Amino acid sequence: MLTKTIFSGFGGQGVLSIGFTVANAAMYEGKYVTYLPSYGVEVRGGTANCTVVVSDEEIASPVASDPEFIVAMNQPSFVRFQSILQSGGLLCVNSSIVDVTSARSDIEVLSVPTSELAEKLGTIKVANMVMLGAFIKASDIISYDFLIKNLTEILGEGKSKLIKLNKDALEIGYNYV
Repeated sequence: MLTKTIFSGFGGQGVLSIGFTVANAAMYEGKYVTYLPSYGVEVRGGTANCTVVVSDEEIASPVASDPEFIVAMNQPSFVRFQSILQSGGLLCVNSSIVDVTSARSDIEVLSVPTSELAEKLGTIKVANMVMLGAFIKASDIISYDFLIKNLTEILGEGKSKLIKLNKDALEIGYNYV
């Protein structure tokens, strides 16, 4: 199994955090992983993205040409990355701000109103974790139960005060799908 995913959105939406969380969880599960973030001038307000490759075998290249999954948290990311998604691939979008009417007909689109679901928890800041929960359910790239059980270790001790909020956000996204 070799699975390539691109996570993208505005800088500040937590897309690099989503990718890093997936990469860490997969690594803790014993899989081979590459994580390739794109910082540059995109970080504050522009489109930021990262590539995560997960495999049962060693990975030759961190580049995700022809990815199976794309997560687009904003319209520019949807426009930019849907063209490289492989036919039959899954495009997960934040339907709170992304219009999918121009989506390709040969891909599957999962629309999740991540902003609205996050606001139900009291903060838009966990919209990325809502999307992560939905993405895990749709892709099965990592184990949801493993992630929840090991979330403090995967996210790091610095995020320990936010573990309950992050677990709630993951659960809302996971159950939405």
